[in-house]
Amino acid sequence: MPHLSVIIPAYNEEKRISKTLLAVDQYLTKQDYDYEILVVSDGSKDKTAEVVANFQKMVRNLRLIDNKENHGKGWVVRQGMLEAQGNFRVFMDADNATTIDHIEKAWPYFKQGYDVVIGTRDSRDHKEAKQAVSQPFLKRMLGDMGNILIQAVAVWGIWDTQCGFKVFSAKAAKEVFSRSLIDRWGFDIEALAVAKRLGFKIALIPVYWINDPDSKVNLKGYLKTFIELFQIKANLISDKYHLKSKKSIGSVGQEAEQNPNKKIV
Repeated sequence: MPHLSVIIPAYNEEKRISKTLLAVDQYLTKQDYDYEILVVSDGSKDKTAEVVANFQKMVRNLRLIDNKENHGKGWVVRQGMLEAQGNFRVFMDADNATTIDHIEKAWPYFKQGYDVVIGTRDSRDHKEAKQAVSQPFLKRMLGDMGNILIQAVAVWGIWDTQCGFKVFSAKAAKEVFSRSLIDRWGFDIEALAVAKRLGFKIALIPVYWINDPDSKVNLKGYLKTFIELFQIKANLISDKYHLKSKKSIGSVGQEAEQNPNKKIV
């Protein structure tokens, strides 16, 4: 069983995934623990899957989950987290906005008994958090307004719920993602809300985040995230996550356990 699983969700990333895979591979080959890298293609229309498949000849322990249909980032992160075998499981962005070496900041917290460690780009979460280039004004304003709303509705005390660098222990990953229902951008909020209500200890680590001007998150994505936020609240109230009974319900997780080789290249 590997010590670390790195999950990289990807949608039409043929131009950026190569650099990210090389950077992840360069870092992990220097570590003294076993690892695996899972790229989960979310029904990419370009050559993302082909590029990753070619890299399997060069990158150790690289696997590709090649979904033929688009489901959403939340869906493929959930799939990757439940398909992974590592004792610890991190998902990161395909554009390498937060580099894999940030994982070193997470290990001390896991030794202290934390179950989830998430990256933050917001100095209100951690004074050492940094961004290489500030986001455009409209994006910052929407982000601040959204963060306040997210805290009020679902996840109090965390300003940056959307940073694409989050690490879970195997137990936390299985318990949280087997319950997850949100398939697109709101999945980060859902994962943290469920983790908190399950009693998992969450730590925040500062990251150095590089804003990519080609980011796929647009105004429409923000609006959909807010809609999903209230879906999450409704799910919490109606106990669709089975938090009261502590019963896992994730169909993706059950399917992965029953047929672990499905869609694996």
